Formats: sequence, C-alpha cells, structure tokens
Amino acid sequence: MILNIPNGLTLLRIIAIPLFVLAFLWDHHASNLVAFLIFSLAAVTDWLDGYLARKLGQVSAFGAFLDPVADKLMIATALVLVVHRDGGESELVAIAAAIIIGREITISALREWMAGIGQRGKVRVSVIGKLKTIMQMVALLLLVYNQSLWIFPLGDIGLWLLYAAAALTLWSMVEYLLLAGPDLLKR
Repeated sequence: MILNIPNGLTLLRIIAIPLFVLAFLWDHHASNLVAFLIFSLAAVTDWLDGYLARKLGQVSAFGAFLDPVADKLMIATALVLVVHRDGGESELVAIAAAIIIGREITISALREWMAGIGQRGKVRVSVIGKLKTIMQMVALLLLVYNQSLWIFPLGDIGLWLLYAAAALTLWSMVEYLLLAGPDLLKR
C-alpha cells in the first residue's frame, strides 16, 4: 500500500518544507520559535515514520524511496536558510553546508549505483552516519532557534555542532567510498 501512516508522515514532512521556509523568513518576533517547532516536528516524524513502518509491517518500496528524499530536502533547505541568514559573514557556515549537501548527493548517487550492481548492502547506514545525522539535526535545531536560553548561546553551540557534523559527514563519506571502492574501480 502506497498511502499508509508512515508514508503519510513522510509526505507531511515534505509538505512542511514551504511552511518551514515561510516561518524562518517571517519578520516576526516568534518566527524563530515557529520555524524551530516545524523543524522539530519534521525531525520527530523522521524517526516516527520508520518506527511505525517496521512496527505496523508497512515497510514499502515507496516509503524507502520517499523517506530519504524528505530528509535531504528538509536538511538542505535548513542549511540554505541558515547560510542565507548568516549573510556571508562566516565562510565556515557556507563551507559546512556545502560539505553536508555535497555528501548527501554523492552518497545518494553511490547507493543508487551500488543497488544497480546488486551491492547496496555494502553502503548501508553506518554508526558514523547515524551519529552525523543526530549531530546535524541538533545543530540545525539550535541554529534555526538561534536564541539564547538562559546563559546558553544556542546559535553559537549550533555552529560548533554544525562544524562537527560537517567533519563527521566527511568521515562517513570516506567510509562509504572505501567500502564501495573495489566495486567502483573494477567497473
């Protein structure tokens, strides 16, 4: 079945992207909070759709295709918006965003190619890839909110986490390329 609860949550995540953009760019004192809440809900549905698909026995090829697309669209959108808000003041933010977006494109293409030659299992999500995703999501949540909470400058903490996520992004990309290397070189 193409339309089930997990796939519906994934579709809602995609539909939420324009709302997230509008909230992020909204010239209102509550815009950061609203954008943060939308991004938070998207992050929760990212976890929830996979959990429910397995729990309800509703894993589907459509869901396996759509889920990473929704993730990459939301992450890329958030990164572009954070770079936009930064206004070019920090080249490191733009470099981190380019690394993360570039890695996502590269690994998606690699996974597709490996699946085409029957070797997709060699490029399954690794522990480093999962850690990268968690760090990236937390960094983006803090950067989207971008306000201090008590004495904690969440935007600054988010920047450091984004840089760490970019480093893990490179590490995981190298890991995947090394795993796929023998197949890449013999074809």
